[in-house]
Amino acid sequence: MTRTLINPLRHRLALVAHVALLALTTALSPSAQAADNPSDPPGAADRLASARALIAENKWQAAIQELKSVDATQSADWHNLMGYSHRKARTPDLAAAERHYDAALRIDPRHRGALEYSGELYLMLDQLPKAEQRLAALERICPAACEERDDLKGAIARFKANGNKHLPK
Repeated sequence: MTRTLINPLRHRLALVAHVALLALTTALSPSAQAADNPSDPPGAADRLASARALIAENKWQAAIQELKSVDATQSADWHNLMGYSHRKARTPDLAAAERHYDAALRIDPRHRGALEYSGELYLMLDQLPKAEQRLAALERICPAACEERDDLKGAIARFKANGNKHLPK
């Protein structure tokens, strides 16, 4: 009887440790960051936690499936994460990524993550002027400094230094 009680307890403890590790990884991972958007419905960020954890593990298809199950199409963060997952997938769907980034920016034109990531997408598509427009928007939103602006600025500099060709980070 003791054995049957210990195994479920070990399973629960392992599950709790795994969830805590995923939450910590997600919080610390820059690729999984998407600022909670004040224009999003209440609780939207909580519903996206599992998708963020999958993104932190580079499990793009699983993240896309999780996001589809959440189906928070009224959330800029949801669209940003969906675009990011489509762009980073083993077989990227750049058209889907662009649709989702554009949807995020229709919901919140100041969404820093969507501005940065769509700028990076435009570099992948060899559309430097559009990437520079996204950078200009980020410079207006955060003139002092912000990670999204600095990351896109660096990506554009690498693009130009490489003869206007995209270089993955």
